[in-house]
Amino acid sequence: MQKFTNLKSIPAYLPIVNIDTDMIIPKQFLKTIKRTGLGKNLFYEMRYDVEGKIINDFILNQSPFNESKILIAGKNFGCGSSREHAPWALLDFGITCVISSSFADIFYSNCFKNGILPIILDDEKIKELSEYANRKEEISVDLNDEKIVYGNNELKFKVDSFKKKCLLEGLDDIALSLKKSDKIEIFEKNLINKKPWIIND
Repeated sequence: MQKFTNLKSIPAYLPIVNIDTDMIIPKQFLKTIKRTGLGKNLFYEMRYDVEGKIINDFILNQSPFNESKILIAGKNFGCGSSREHAPWALLDFGITCVISSSFADIFYSNCFKNGILPIILDDEKIKELSEYANRKEEISVDLNDEKIVYGNNELKFKVDSFKKKCLLEGLDDIALSLKKSDKIEIFEKNLINKKPWIIND
């Protein structure tokens, strides 16, 4: 997992509430177990018409929002089924930070496990940031100091210290396990010494 560094981008504003994981990445694209290649299908049914042609009015099909690294969304983002393909699709598109007033719990957790920073802000702050999106002006996200800088303003956000550490150091579940490989090896050796009969020839 890539380390999360300071992020600067023109945010894309998608003011739709209850965006579920099927809207983020429809079920027909869940056959792959690869984390790459899903970005082109992100928000597929909103980005393309029934003939597969691009819908120009959709925000992520418009420049400069088609290169946004920050998505500002409506409340209860990521609800629905607990598909990990949803953060994979966002990440593959280039979005590494999602800002909303609330997230579905499983999606929120999956974001951290895949290198995406989900930020919870109240509706008033969401509205302030959306104005920067509408004006196509950059905002920056500083995870280390837990703050968003926009114009001459800044606001603080909170994130769990362990989840923050994982993002800053690029640690997913596998990397966290590998960091304990020495202890695991010692445990296995001790187990073999104590219970040699458990070894299969």
